[in-house]
Amino acid sequence: MDRVAQSGNPGHMASADSTWGVETQDRHSTDIVGWNSFLHHSEAIQCASLDASATDFEHFLEREHSTSPGIYVKLAKKSSGIPSVSRDEAVETALCFGWIDGRAHAYDEDWWLVRYTPRRAKSIWSKKNVTTVESLLNAGRMRPAGLAVVEAAQADGRWARAYDGPATITVPDDLATALTQTPAASTFFEGLNRSDRYSVLVQLQWAAPQRRAKRIETLVQMLADGKTPGASDKSAKTSKRKAVDRNHEKGGRRKTSKKT
Repeated sequence: MDRVAQSGNPGHMASADSTWGVETQDRHSTDIVGWNSFLHHSEAIQCASLDASATDFEHFLEREHSTSPGIYVKLAKKSSGIPSVSRDEAVETALCFGWIDGRAHAYDEDWWLVRYTPRRAKSIWSKKNVTTVESLLNAGRMRPAGLAVVEAAQADGRWARAYDGPATITVPDDLATALTQTPAASTFFEGLNRSDRYSVLVQLQWAAPQRRAKRIETLVQMLADGKTPGASDKSAKTSKRKAVDRNHEKGGRRKTSKKT
């Protein structure tokens, strides 16, 4: 998933009485067998269950990639045993047309709900999606709309600034140096869980080169105050308490190790 503004509440869904496509903003009707249509009242966009192949999704994007505001797609969880396209397959189809995916929300015990939307003009690319697009290019699957989005990112530098995922991201030298100069920030950062550490590190990768130094200064001050990016005051207090607890646990393990 690339960085994209998330909006709307996928929990506010109402069942429609028709097949896929009739509940779009202009109420035009199409009939794609196997898709259940829902209306998201706050944004008037569609929701559909994607079953055995991505063909229907591809057909939808062929018709509406330039006019639709987005779509919520239901993808079956692996544990459900329901035949369904994987999230990776759905993302590949979206990227071909210049669209991207958002976070996966639990719809019920069997389904995920994932939002797909047209990529915004200045949205930042993930390295995973850059690699995926390169594979799609080699396979000849990219469509004109998708190629235009890629070319725009290559032209303005966003392609080269693609950010790492949680499994590969590391602490850069300039941030490490700044943290050592602010012990409170360093201590808090070391106690963060993987998700919170990633929220800090990816903020730095998102920063434009000319804003990097200022972003480091802001992040270090935030960490010194016991906060992480996007955290509310209540969640910040919880994160700070957990970070302190983890640091105590680490300290205890080090002491035990020395004794043995």
